[in-house]
Amino acid sequence: MARTPSTMSALGTQAPDFALPDTDGRIVRRDDFSGAPALIVLFTCNHCPFVVHVRDPLSELVRGWSARGVAVVAINSNDAAAYPQDGPAAMAEAKVRFALPYPYLFDASQRVALAYHAACTPDFFLYDKDFRLAYRGQLDASRPGNEVPISGSDLGSAIDAVLAGDAPMTEQRPSMGCNIKWREESLAGNVPAYF
Repeated sequence: MARTPSTMSALGTQAPDFALPDTDGRIVRRDDFSGAPALIVLFTCNHCPFVVHVRDPLSELVRGWSARGVAVVAINSNDAAAYPQDGPAAMAEAKVRFALPYPYLFDASQRVALAYHAACTPDFFLYDKDFRLAYRGQLDASRPGNEVPISGSDLGSAIDAVLAGDAPMTEQRPSMGCNIKWREESLAGNVPAYF
């Protein structure tokens, strides 16, 4: 499995808008989460070992964060033609099978992933109530095979700070995962050079 770090976009950046279908075909927009004290935008997929590693514990963490008012949305931008296991039908199946507690959106054009400078799965972006980037990076230090328990400590600490009206720590560690499965036309565009 290829290890790809997140790009670590500049803190304070405005969350790009999006309008993407969920697993039921409903269009979900960034502004649907207006009024939430914080918004997590998670770039993910179905098959990546890094995603599979955190999937169930992350769902439990999300349920706790949602109870505190935090909004969460997951976006899959992988090339479904090359990776049908990440296509809309498989996403709908995963949503039910794993009882995913957040909207699961499909970014067929990959424009949303490009706008967010998403690089890997999972890739976490935490925004404050004004949709300003407060945290980007890892859930915690756990990775497949490293025997570190999944705690959500890094993202969780940032959420605590945002909900308290404080700035999260500025020293943030990148997430690590499989690279987003880009289509050739996306690679020819303004994707960071190391892809």
